[in-house]
Amino acid sequence: MTSPETSSGDSASSTPPSASAKAEEYVFGGLVVALGVFTLVDATTITARGPLGTVGPRAFPYAVGVLLVVTGVMAIVATLRGRLGPAEDAEDVDTSVLTDWPTVAKLVAVLVAHLALIDLVGWPVAAMVLFFGAAWTLGAIWWKALVIAVVLALAVQVVFASGLGLSLPAGVFEGVPLLDG
Repeated sequence: MTSPETSSGDSASSTPPSASAKAEEYVFGGLVVALGVFTLVDATTITARGPLGTVGPRAFPYAVGVLLVVTGVMAIVATLRGRLGPAEDAEDVDTSVLTDWPTVAKLVAVLVAHLALIDLVGWPVAAMVLFFGAAWTLGAIWWKALVIAVVLALAVQVVFASGLGLSLPAGVFEGVPLLDG
């Protein structure tokens, strides 16, 4: 005869959740709701030009804000009903491996260079530096990373400038029809 209990490996159902676990779930849900409310309020400050009734620059922030509020409220309701996320035993990390600080420093340097270059040479070139530098720092083959960085940066610039009508600083590409928003 078999036992009515099955060993599904779900330890959360055998022990009641602690008060701190519930508090953490409430804090998470509350932070997601607060982020959603902030996004919705901040979206009202975006000036929209063009005819009324068209999808403008506020549509995406409104959609994200609503989704964040709904998700946060659902997380709070789930916690109220006792449905908590499973507790993790430990991180799946090798604690004997140290942080690779030179790689972190290179990534920070690439990001700072990107921020400094936007005003000097424009967004497409700054994005190329960011995409190439990050990929190369993380071990990509340099020439493949360079080709992909150029294509990706120019594609994003074209989508923003020509497709969405949003202006990213074109810099050295100012006056080029598809790239100058």
